[in-house]
Order: sequence, then C-alpha cells, then structure tokens
Amino acid sequence: MKTIHQAGKFRIGSRDVGRMGYGAMQLAGPGVFGPPRDREASVAVLRAAVESGVNHIDTSDFYGPHITNQIIRQALHPYPTIC
Repeated sequence: MKTIHQAGKFRIGSRDVGRMGYGAMQLAGPGVFGPPRDREASVAVLRAAVESGVNHIDTSDFYGPHITNQIIRQALHPYPTIC
C-alpha cells in the first residue's frame, strides 16, 4: 500500500510541506456555503488527514465564508507543531 509520504515534500521557507495536501472547499455546508451538515465529521476528516501526514490545507475565505477556517482551527488545535 502506498502512503502519502511517498508523494515527497518541498520546502517553503523553513518548513517542509508535503506535496499531497487537503482541499478544504467541501468542509462547509451544501454547495460550499454555510455551516456543514455535520461539523464533528468535518473535524474528524481533517484530523484523519493530519494523522495520515497531510501538513498543507488548501483553503480560501470564499469557502464558507469563514466557516471553513473555523473548522480548520478547531481540527488543528490538538496539533500545535503543524500550525
């Protein structure tokens, strides 16, 4: 089985960033806008991504707006070394 680590990394400043990231557009509600149907499921998905080695999350103020960033903040809170 292949892992996310096999995709490799690149450096941005002093950080190693995995080539495989997570696109956060669908964390928000239906059609990208509004709160998610299941906030805890959204948090769990992000935490699973981090546990799999993801350290790059693609987001935008357009997603939500602001809801996606709040979910990301909640999900990453237990991982201070990657923030």
